[in-house]
Amino acid sequence: MTTKQEPIDPGTPPWLLVVALATASPHAEHLPPWLTLLVAGALVWRAWLWHRRWRLPPGWCLALLVLASVAGIAWQFNGLLGREAGVSMLVLFMALKPLEMNTRRDALVVVMLGFFLLLTHYLYSQSIATGLWLLASCTLLTAALIRLHGGAQPFADIAGQAGLLLLQALPFMLILYLLFPRISGPLWGLPQDAHGGRSGLSNEMAPGSISNLILSGAIAFRSRFVGEIPEKTELYWRGPVFDDYDGFTWHPAAPKIKLPTSEPVIEVIGTEHRYTSIVEAHNQRWLLALDLATSRPPEAVLAPTLEVLSHEPLRARARFSFASSVDYRANRVEAPAILQQALSLPAEVNPRSRALASKWRSLPPAGITEAALSLFRQEDFHYTLRPPLLGANPIDEFLFGTRRGFCEHYASAFVFLMRAAGVPARVVTGYQGGEMNPVDGYLVIRQSDAHAWAEVWLAGEGWVRFDPTAAVAPSRIEQGIATALPSGEPLPDIVRLDADWLRQVRNRWEAANNTWNQWVLGYNPQRQRDVLSRLGLPNPDWRSMSASLALLCGLVLLVVTLWTLPRRRPVDPVERAWQNYCARLGQHGIDRFPWEGPLAFAQRVASQRPELAALTNEAACCYAGLRYGRSNGEQLYRLQECVRRLPPHGRRKA
Repeated sequence: MTTKQEPIDPGTPPWLLVVALATASPHAEHLPPWLTLLVAGALVWRAWLWHRRWRLPPGWCLALLVLASVAGIAWQFNGLLGREAGVSMLVLFMALKPLEMNTRRDALVVVMLGFFLLLTHYLYSQSIATGLWLLASCTLLTAALIRLHGGAQPFADIAGQAGLLLLQALPFMLILYLLFPRISGPLWGLPQDAHGGRSGLSNEMAPGSISNLILSGAIAFRSRFVGEIPEKTELYWRGPVFDDYDGFTWHPAAPKIKLPTSEPVIEVIGTEHRYTSIVEAHNQRWLLALDLATSRPPEAVLAPTLEVLSHEPLRARARFSFASSVDYRANRVEAPAILQQALSLPAEVNPRSRALASKWRSLPPAGITEAALSLFRQEDFHYTLRPPLLGANPIDEFLFGTRRGFCEHYASAFVFLMRAAGVPARVVTGYQGGEMNPVDGYLVIRQSDAHAWAEVWLAGEGWVRFDPTAAVAPSRIEQGIATALPSGEPLPDIVRLDADWLRQVRNRWEAANNTWNQWVLGYNPQRQRDVLSRLGLPNPDWRSMSASLALLCGLVLLVVTLWTLPRRRPVDPVERAWQNYCARLGQHGIDRFPWEGPLAFAQRVASQRPELAALTNEAACCYAGLRYGRSNGEQLYRLQECVRRLPPHGRRKA
């Protein structure tokens, strides 16, 4: 029995070091700096030992290094459980194992650890780039296995064999992808930290909260409309609504407020727009429907504050269908508790703003809103991402001092003035606008489109949207944030891509990512049922799917087996002619031995059958010349003539 303790040949360690580098290096951005340096140092150390043909470090040295490194990981992450600590341990082992790699068994451990480490990359990213990198790394791991067991070979041969093996596995991958039962929820996550690090709107609003979000070009969601798309100035995507103000920060309604249990009453005036949104995971409940949703998915509700909320936080990318109207009347008869909350203000804050609003109390509510908007239009207010810090009376300091702010400053000040003047109002946050991707027809809404506006309740009209930012910087609503900010203001990199070719490249890449997200990462149970129904399984269950899976995998295995079976080598014309001549001689009772050369066989034929000596000698000389000398067509023709001239009906000797 061959033991796995056989030493590896000197040409194998470089393959395994490249494998360790390819599988571990993408984790460098997630690891602590000290661990990244340790991993890099260990791999360089092993490469130097191989280059100098020096002995590997003793076991006690490696043991101390492992203990110290594990203790450092436990200290860094407050334990050894969870995604970060677990991945750090795997990367550490991948870096240190080559330092004790002497035998084939050790080399196999490195390769298997590499395959396992590949899976951990999907805990951080499931993008196309990650998939391509892992496919290349998987090919490299397979090539390392071939090199380990097959010995020294040309690189092209090893790469070709690895590619062929992966090509044979491709049909099985497609069958398993289509038929293996899908699970709901995020696949690549761990319970402790699978849902951390989500970006997007917050469940509170304070000065600076949205302006910080503007600097991100990440996609918040995509929407595809059925039919005509509303004008850009009408694209308000409703997120969290805030109606509780503590003097600095806006929050949702306090739990003690008794909200109505009945659904809001929405009267559609204009056209209903139907669309489908693909919302990125943000670990919150709001689904960011176009204001105002008239139809929603069954797993969501319409809150008393008119935002669409899912039953559970959105922890994975999901697809939802809506119908919305941008011309409506909402809750013309409102619950007293909501109206009372929409008038509440903290005591003894912003006295100058209160005094200004008290002068408007004699006006009708519509006049009060117009007075506030005129204030923003006529006074010297500026729209900026770099507003100065505000103190204990932020609204007063903003309205009568700095007059520089972003959308949250204007929405907050407008709602405060409305409440101080006796008009119910609240702050609405979400996204405004969007950019059409002509490649796939989706409207792309980014984090840089985050926005805040106000909503005022007017008797007989219900809740009406007012956007004070539009009074100061109308180009923000009409054309986007890039045109509204003064020169020199910070912008997300995605907004700075003004070149047409860069925009086209970005659109194609994002369209490809959208397809990847929907058909690979978003291949959930519902989509699987839809696909299988189109393939002839109208009501797929685990029994029919298992039977189909077994049948198709069996057929593919049979095809691959037949393809890889040894095939009979084709016989060239020279060999075929010589074998035919020897077969004819066998009918005359003279059989050629397998080890017998053509000239020696001709001599034996001459001694046993002198009448066939001349013809056999001619055939043997032609064959020897064709096989071992310079071949030409005349010799092949003469050999074939010898076959025809040999009598076919001789009798074998007893």
